[in-house]
Amino acid sequence: MCLLLGATGVGKTLLLKRLQKLCQMGAQADLGEAPVTLPTVGTNLTDLIFRKRKITVRELGGCMGPIWPRYYLDCRSVIFVVDCANIVQISSSCVQLLSVLSAEPLQSAAVLILFNKRDLPCTMSLVELKSLFRMDDVLRSALQSISTLEISARSGQGLQDVLSWLFSTRSHDTG
Repeated sequence: MCLLLGATGVGKTLLLKRLQKLCQMGAQADLGEAPVTLPTVGTNLTDLIFRKRKITVRELGGCMGPIWPRYYLDCRSVIFVVDCANIVQISSSCVQLLSVLSAEPLQSAAVLILFNKRDLPCTMSLVELKSLFRMDDVLRSALQSISTLEISARSGQGLQDVLSWLFSTRSHDTG
């Protein structure tokens, strides 16, 4: 089980739909127009099947932050999405990330931090984001294996790298 976490409106649902389409259509798929999404209230379970391997991704709505820990026990990896165009939300996303990383059941989980919405003109640079998140300190103190990627779920930029991470992470079951 991979948990897909992040604040409301960061693009988790669109990311999941795009990854699902990439798995179905193949790496060179034209993703086309981005589908309409609504904020997730509750949880979405999605199976991603890629090269005969399956990973179940559980997306938890951003508004469910207080009860995310209830879903940590059967989790082997975490994708944490940050909206790098929403400066107001950055500090709360950082607090949420630190809470996720400090949760005991997730100490051995592989973690991928996605800086989403890179296609928008008002995004912060990766250097600025890593500075605000104090990524050097986080990486030094975290017990987890942490990777970071810049993506755009809307345009498809970086999504192949997300799939590669998902299906190469040793912490997954491959059923």
